[in-house]
Amino acid sequence: MHKHNKQRNDVGNSPAPAPSPLPRFGVNPVQSGVFNILSFGAKGDGVSDDSKALLAAWKTACKVTGAVVEIPSEFKFVIKPITLQGPCMPHLVFQIDGTILAPPKVGSWPKSSLYQWIDFKWLYNFTIQGKGTVDGQGSNWWSSSQINPLQKKRSKIIPDMKPTALRFYASYNVTVRDIRIIDSPLCHLKFDNSEGVKINNITISAPESSPNTDGIHLQNTKDVEIQHSNIACGDDCVSIQTGCSNVHVHHISCGPGHGISLGGLGKDKSIACVSNIKVENIVMANTLYGARIKTWQGGLGSVKNVTFSNIQLSEVKVPIMIDQYYCDKNICKNQTGAVAISGVKFDQIIGTYSVQPIHLACSNSVPCVDVVLIDIQLKPYPGCAGIQQALCWNSYGKSQAPLVPSSMDYCVRSGNDLLKRISRSYDDRC
Repeated sequence: MHKHNKQRNDVGNSPAPAPSPLPRFGVNPVQSGVFNILSFGAKGDGVSDDSKALLAAWKTACKVTGAVVEIPSEFKFVIKPITLQGPCMPHLVFQIDGTILAPPKVGSWPKSSLYQWIDFKWLYNFTIQGKGTVDGQGSNWWSSSQINPLQKKRSKIIPDMKPTALRFYASYNVTVRDIRIIDSPLCHLKFDNSEGVKINNITISAPESSPNTDGIHLQNTKDVEIQHSNIACGDDCVSIQTGCSNVHVHHISCGPGHGISLGGLGKDKSIACVSNIKVENIVMANTLYGARIKTWQGGLGSVKNVTFSNIQLSEVKVPIMIDQYYCDKNICKNQTGAVAISGVKFDQIIGTYSVQPIHLACSNSVPCVDVVLIDIQLKPYPGCAGIQQALCWNSYGKSQAPLVPSSMDYCVRSGNDLLKRISRSYDDRC
């Protein structure tokens, strides 16, 4: 372990334009339970590779109950793709007060590490917190997306896969709070096969033009609360995929981006199961969509018990959408099966739109049932041309005034038991 006076000399001789500030600590990290990355040989100059120091601090802290892995303020640490895994002793904290930087050059990433940048695995009772920033430095990745396929094929340094910034796998009782995550090459914060997730007061930021940079992505994850956060990105602010249940998203500012979405679900005739989702007290500005459910034709399973309520909109292209004909290319094959959608409520969706107020395109073979529209007040954004009428197809349920524009009056038809039985027959896989 390096002494701090040696570390000061290293920082002072850094090739960075200006020397980083000296560390303001001198306590033995083992005795205090705080494992500062600088004490494990990190330079923090924004140039040197500090990955080994972070891994050493992590492995040491992992063995101590209530330990803190500290990324100190006023330093910048370049970290290459890394896996920080457990099981660890409980109540481990990753304290990010400085800046963590991804490698900026696309060609420097190993091909085996293109799925995620910082990968957290098998953790229990774990917290990420702090006033610092996780910077994915994604601009070079985004620009490579604009290159035509022939050029990309000839190039050996531009991979098709792009990494997610922070990814959790098989982790339980995880909290992420207060930090900033910016400019990820792909998704910013992802949870796979996890349970008991709390996200509070974080900021996610990437340009509107950055492709596929979802804010928060959930998959096969349940018992989630996402609250009091600001998300601006180039794709869904929150994306909820198959295997998710008991998800509560509230007091979120979203935009720019693609809104808050469930799906796409059921791709390649797969089984999708999503239930008990509540999205409320949301502000959306300059987003592509607002509250959206999207499924592929031919899928199986169900989406049920979903509520979108008290959503304030400004210049959202399509505020309310159920799309059971989702297709991310020019032409998709027509198929008869569909993920069954039932028990979806849109309540107090108020504001302005720029293309179409509502788009309910339910499957021909599997109608949407128990769809409820209450207090929907949507007006064209001033100056927008080419406004489309509400589109409503094969959706059944009930509505309650006010409904503005009036083209929504017949969006949901009175359902019957036969339709519900048809829907439930496709729901049996969940």
